[in-house]
Amino acid sequence: MATYGYRAITKAGKEVKGSLEADNKDLAMAELRRQELTVIDLGEQSFLTKDIDIQIGGWPKARDLSVMCRQFVSMTKAGVSILESLKMLCEQTENKRLQDALKEVRISVEKGETLADSMAEHPKVFPAIMVNMVAAGEASGSLETALDRVAVQLEKSHKTQAMVKKAMIYPIAVCVVAIIVTVVMLVKVIPSYEDMFTQLDTELPWITQFYVNLSHGIINYWFIIIPVIIAIVFGVRYFAKTNAGKHFFGKIALKLPLLKTMTVKSASSMMARTMSTLLGAGVPLIEAVDIVSGVMSNIYFKEALQDAKEEITIGMPLSRPLQESGLFPPMVYQMIRIGEEAGSTEEMLDKLADYYDEEVEMEVQSLMAAMEPMIIIVLAVVVGGLIAACMMPMMSMYEALDAM
Repeated sequence: MATYGYRAITKAGKEVKGSLEADNKDLAMAELRRQELTVIDLGEQSFLTKDIDIQIGGWPKARDLSVMCRQFVSMTKAGVSILESLKMLCEQTENKRLQDALKEVRISVEKGETLADSMAEHPKVFPAIMVNMVAAGEASGSLETALDRVAVQLEKSHKTQAMVKKAMIYPIAVCVVAIIVTVVMLVKVIPSYEDMFTQLDTELPWITQFYVNLSHGIINYWFIIIPVIIAIVFGVRYFAKTNAGKHFFGKIALKLPLLKTMTVKSASSMMARTMSTLLGAGVPLIEAVDIVSGVMSNIYFKEALQDAKEEITIGMPLSRPLQESGLFPPMVYQMIRIGEEAGSTEEMLDKLADYYDEEVEMEVQSLMAAMEPMIIIVLAVVVGGLIAACMMPMMSMYEALDAM
């Protein structure tokens, strides 16, 4: 018998992990269903994989889901049933987690559950906006339109994320190369020069002495430095997931001049695009605001939308709490107010999203233009300092020889 590791959702909605023994994967799946568990991941374990993630492959990205929605729409428009469409999507999908989730969704739909309820059982695969859009589409008989809107929303989100990631590749690559070059010089080059410096029997310049001491520190205490760096990285990652960490980094993003404008504009774009998509699918405003707050990455915008939800429940228009939050640009709440008065909130939100999408793109380009000289200056200081540390004692030696 083989051992299978699994991750599943209980009837109460709690995620659980564990392992069980079975003759094959199908029997393991059957046993978990008998326990009334909704399986997210199921994979055979070996002695090498028991303590690591049980399934290779990441969670589906926005691009994977948008392609799936487009394919789903094409199939249903061609007259293919939902069950058959889900079966074909399982065969066409490359992402393993998405494929497994679609299999489970198909089984649930076969049992009589709605497509939206079946998707809701896999919150890590299908985002809340997608589930609610599908639910609204099923209720209004416009599932194809709902899926099409989801695809557009996900494609826009993917485009923005890809643009930001692309902008960060250059500075990250340069910084990594700079760190590698610096470490190599400190570990290999400086020690080789140190013997020559010692033979000169003269007082070393302060910059040379600084780098010599730094080189000694790295060579003699690397076994302490590396674990400390790893601990700091994991510590920061853990802290960033806590409520205090989210507020700390969220505030930094709203205070630093280079990040503030980008953060505000990208949040405005995300809010407007998602809200427009949900309202267009017939999702009630209060529910739409709640969903949008869940997709905001900065906790301050998340909290502002939660506060907006509370005020909307007592009859306030959306524009009022957005203005009172002090986070969104005047253009956002002013255009929403115009839309509310004219009965065209969805249309105004759509225009806002298009506008801020372009603004984010320009902001990324501006950020890149601002970062390049800063990176060059940092590199010049670090590398220039290392070169100066090596050259200054030699120049002193040549001057002494000339004086003789």
